[in-house]
Amino acid sequence: MQKVIIIAEAGVNHNGSLEIAKKLIDKAAEAGADYVKFQTFKAEKLVTKNTEKATYQKKNINIKDNSQFNMVKNLELTDFMHFELNNYCKTRKIKFLSSGFDESSIDFLDQMGMQLFKIPSGEITNYKYLRHVSKKGKPIYLSTGMSTLAEIDNAINVIINEGLKRDQITVLHCNSEYPTQYEDVNLKAMLTIQQAFKVKVGYSDHTLGIEIPIAAAALGACVIEKHFTLDRKMDGPDHIASIEPNELVAMIKAIRNIEKAIGGSGIKEPTITEMKNIELARKKVVAAKKILKGDFFNNSNICLKRSNDGLSAIYFDFLIGKKAPKDFDIDQGVEL
Repeated sequence: MQKVIIIAEAGVNHNGSLEIAKKLIDKAAEAGADYVKFQTFKAEKLVTKNTEKATYQKKNINIKDNSQFNMVKNLELTDFMHFELNNYCKTRKIKFLSSGFDESSIDFLDQMGMQLFKIPSGEITNYKYLRHVSKKGKPIYLSTGMSTLAEIDNAINVIINEGLKRDQITVLHCNSEYPTQYEDVNLKAMLTIQQAFKVKVGYSDHTLGIEIPIAAAALGACVIEKHFTLDRKMDGPDHIASIEPNELVAMIKAIRNIEKAIGGSGIKEPTITEMKNIELARKKVVAAKKILKGDFFNNSNICLKRSNDGLSAIYFDFLIGKKAPKDFDIDQGVEL
């Protein structure tokens, strides 16, 4: 099994603050994530000024202004902040990643040297955008929240038609509710996507807690994305559906352990470490009472116990009715 790529999704949980963004990078690096991911957009190109916030955004923000435009405007990262965060990631030995929400943002990230593109769920039917991203020729992580299988199929075809190979596409199963209820996760759909399109799959999680991404890793996800925050009580659209730093540490540790557990050959055979226990754990044939030479072995004078000597338990039936070749004391291993 290849290493699971873990993306610590800072998203907009920086609240527009460079200082908070750097603290998020610190926590992601300390937890052992492969990437820390932000979001790149210009409010003017993302949403109209009269568009209302999503229901979950209204619920998660303690400001009565219902304008989605005003909300995202306050969450923009400037070009300078992008370069600062990218450079800071290098000092913390973690990779910088950001989702571009429009074509000019993709161009900017490309110029920054981004080596892969993470496509947000909301852009899966934006074929103009998908074509633009695909022409960059770099690997794509495609989130599929709110999508049908047919919509995923169409998006993959758009990407491939622009020259990307199927093995350059990783499709992330996702549910775009914040937070996602456990009964709405439908984790088996990740396997359906894998079987239907013969692509690498992963999981982008918005549930509370860390159980579901761990389960996704156990099912074979090669990418896990998880929102995290410094404090779930902070004001902002995504904090409430994010995990805190100590939970991020626990999640990554569990996934790394799962990698070890499911990374074997798949052949059922004793491992080197357990070979030494076979002799002590398996039963052997021993004398249940004093046996004299020439006595016939039967169910009352031989039995099965853990022992340092004696024939394997598999020979018990074979021994019944055979003559003892010598005397055996009680609990002595029986041999022919």
